Amino acid sequence: MIRTVCVWTCIVICTLVLGTLAFMTFLFDRRGRLIHCYARLWGWLILKVNGVKVQVLGLEYIDKKKPSIYMCNHQGTFDIFTLLAYLPLQFRWVAKVGIFRIPILGWAMSTAGYISLDRSKRKRAYQGMEIAAQKIKEGTSVVIFPEGSRSFDGALQPFMNGGFTLALKAGAPIVPITIDGSWHIMPRTTLRIKNGNIQLVIQRPIETKNLTMKDRKQLMRKVKKKVRLNLTPPARRHTDAT
Repeated sequence: MIRTVCVWTCIVICTLVLGTLAFMTFLFDRRGRLIHCYARLWGWLILKVNGVKVQVLGLEYIDKKKPSIYMCNHQGTFDIFTLLAYLPLQFRWVAKVGIFRIPILGWAMSTAGYISLDRSKRKRAYQGMEIAAQKIKEGTSVVIFPEGSRSFDGALQPFMNGGFTLALKAGAPIVPITIDGSWHIMPRTTLRIKNGNIQLVIQRPIETKNLTMKDRKQLMRKVKKKVRLNLTPPARRHTDAT
């Protein structure tokens, strides 16, 4: 209980302080590069306060000069902190619109150039993907959770089409990422926070330049197989959590 209170206090204070900094620097940082650095610090501080150790594998597959779509499974809230702190490049999130409605945090995300996606209306979802595609063509990498939301049990959920349509439209490579261990730290069904270790595995990019929409399902299966490869088996995951 003490850990949970301390970490949530850290989250609130860091959000207020770094959100204020984002507000102060917005006029001088219209591209959101410095604000994204604040976000990286935000994620790093929260992980450190909770004593989470992160092991990162596959950094050699990151090409900072080549805009890519990083697709990661979504076990829990600590996925966000981990990706911000340990994915060493400028990127923009493609995230559901509800997160952008959170006071201070949502505003900071908007000013950083993160992309909101309203899946409740097809037209707005399409517009969000068009914005994301344009950012990629202009040289910005994006991060997407293809499952769309956090897993209830840590297992991999079905992938949604949107991110793969985006990759094919932009002709950008997909970099599969697996996060393992964050579900144990903070499952979707609770606000209680535990200690733990997280493994972040970055894999070889999958090119999409010569693919068409007819290849989308096959591409989805390929990426999902890569992401699943480094996940702890469900039986062992639930044994470790008890």
